[in-house]
Amino acid sequence: MTASCDIDLLTASRKNLLPGRERDSAPRKLEAEGGCGVIGIACSEQIPARHLLQALQQMRNRGNNKGGGIAAVGLVPEELGVPRKVLEQDYLLAIAYLDPSARPEVEKQFLEPTFEVDYSRSVPAVEDFRTIPTLEVRPPEVHQYFVRVRPDAVQQFRSRLGPGGEPSTLSPDAVADEIVYQNSFHLNRAFYASSGEKKAFVLSHGKNMLVLKMVGYGDDVIRYYRLEDVHAHVWIGHHRYPTKGRVWHPGGAHPFVGLHEALVHNGDFANYASICEYLGQRNIFPLFLTDTEVAALVFDLLHRTYRYPLEYVIEALAPTTERDFALLPPDRQRIYQMIQATHIHGSPDGPWFFLIAQSAQEKGEYRLIGITDTSMLRPQVFAFQEGTASIGFAASEKQAIDAALTSLASEDRRFWSRADRYWNARGGSHTDGGAFVFTVRSGNSASGTGQTSLICTDKFGKRITADTSREAWTAASASPSRPHDIRLDGQNAAELFASVLTRLPAWDYGTFSDFLSALVESASKEGNYRRAIELLTLLIDRRFPTGSLRRSSLLSICDEHLASLLESLRGTPEGEYAFLVPGRAGTDAPRRERTLVIDARGYPPEGDLGLASEIRKLSLMGWRRFLIANTSGHRFIANGLGPGTDDVRIDVYGTPGDYLASGLDGAQVVVHGSGQDQLAQIMKAGTLVVHGDVGQTFM
Repeated sequence: MTASCDIDLLTASRKNLLPGRERDSAPRKLEAEGGCGVIGIACSEQIPARHLLQALQQMRNRGNNKGGGIAAVGLVPEELGVPRKVLEQDYLLAIAYLDPSARPEVEKQFLEPTFEVDYSRSVPAVEDFRTIPTLEVRPPEVHQYFVRVRPDAVQQFRSRLGPGGEPSTLSPDAVADEIVYQNSFHLNRAFYASSGEKKAFVLSHGKNMLVLKMVGYGDDVIRYYRLEDVHAHVWIGHHRYPTKGRVWHPGGAHPFVGLHEALVHNGDFANYASICEYLGQRNIFPLFLTDTEVAALVFDLLHRTYRYPLEYVIEALAPTTERDFALLPPDRQRIYQMIQATHIHGSPDGPWFFLIAQSAQEKGEYRLIGITDTSMLRPQVFAFQEGTASIGFAASEKQAIDAALTSLASEDRRFWSRADRYWNARGGSHTDGGAFVFTVRSGNSASGTGQTSLICTDKFGKRITADTSREAWTAASASPSRPHDIRLDGQNAAELFASVLTRLPAWDYGTFSDFLSALVESASKEGNYRRAIELLTLLIDRRFPTGSLRRSSLLSICDEHLASLLESLRGTPEGEYAFLVPGRAGTDAPRRERTLVIDARGYPPEGDLGLASEIRKLSLMGWRRFLIANTSGHRFIANGLGPGTDDVRIDVYGTPGDYLASGLDGAQVVVHGSGQDQLAQIMKAGTLVVHGDVGQTFM
């Protein structure tokens, strides 16, 4: 038999998963469009979930407390209480029990006849869910089973596949995978399905992969199931419910799984019914009735059943069209044309952004895959930092990536707070395909070098790298090899900047940091804050030769010293700068010559108590100069100032959020870094300067 015959056998074996009447009458209820927050992290090191928590917490305004979830791939066996061999060979079956009394019945029907259970345990959880204030619904009890498919179950399944029961190319692993997949389908249909009484459902069943989800926020999943110290190579997280389906129940939250992959998504499909029909023709029947579920099922069909290379899977999901198609090489045009002709009605149509955590355990690999839609209608950003430990990201917002990096850098000096590269993507692009894959390769895999590594490639397999010709920051480089030789007295910021540029090619990170420490100390002693702020700003804004050092690492060092400098302003009641203490707006009399320093960390990202509202109130009180420090996703900065604000200047440091300078009518806004989406929308008058990129949508 050929491989195509094996595919037919597998799809045919699913024909009786649903009776005909249920197959033909699946309800298609529409829900409100989503604006979800998603984040994915892939790292050469196994990192704890508390860093994912920080990123999700930053994007709570993208959630609604109705659905949140996480997935982890490449876990640590000791933290799960199993030997490494068990984690490497067994399926990790995670079952959510909404009704704990159903567990004996579930195990009797769907575990004992099919699996040999090597180990099982209940997932640790907070004793009283009400101690997490935002949780309104008790999360399910979760039990993990480390299982192998029983030999007799394999034989019975083979006997049903066709004549002789021995297809020529279908491997024992492929048969076991399909048994696990179909067993979970039957369990979900019997104990959860899409209607009726809900007692239990399968969260995940892949190898070395775990999914947890609930009615709540994604970061609350980490808190409730006590995952802060659980390590993994790949993490994905999601806020908000799916745009179709049972949105109020944990089964309707993201991620959704195929077999060895978990998928989260931000967006909405216009052709959900078409994709369901496409799957139905191949005997695949969604049970949770959400667009996210069908996306995971399509991915699993193309990758596991049809065994397409990842490039072809991505092409089927996000087809290359129009000018991009015409610019492809002829051989790719021919293949892509066949893929589109076969799979176009299974391609999600609408605004969407997928993040997929995938376990390729048999290859010793774990992957984070980010795929963008061809219209680029959902916000997304990718990032990569490459050093002694390397890490890649994909997320709804840059500020979520920076939050995770900052959290990591505070604990592990192999990381620093800025990525080497940030970029946006467009699905179906002829240059990179608009999809990127971060692959963690185990040191003991066939392609390994003895060390676990992380590589990033685009859809076509082209390598994405940092500038590895320059030295990455490490803890060992924190000490200066030589003292700096710049005199601080008698020089203004521009002169000091010129002196730094002439010496930087010969400096190491320790010497650069030593110089900035002396600058901050001098400013604190002498009260000459303006010169120090201006010099640090020049170093952050300007592009200049950095010798053997990386710009991202230098920026991280500048960020640390700027934060230290501005923190010292808290204790200066008079002078050129005033430091605003949150809740004390108006206690200092505004003066035109003074600059009001605001620490954005004291404000929520939006709303009446948010930073943007505070700036507007202070402007109406008479303040004209603002220095906004430590922004992290704060939205609508400089909105609502109104006319007559030509003399207002706002300097923004950190990672501002969406809609900065939208509706601007005269003020000057300077962003010392990169902006984010919806920058300067409906801008009437004024000046906007961005010393970085402007995000995905501008003006």
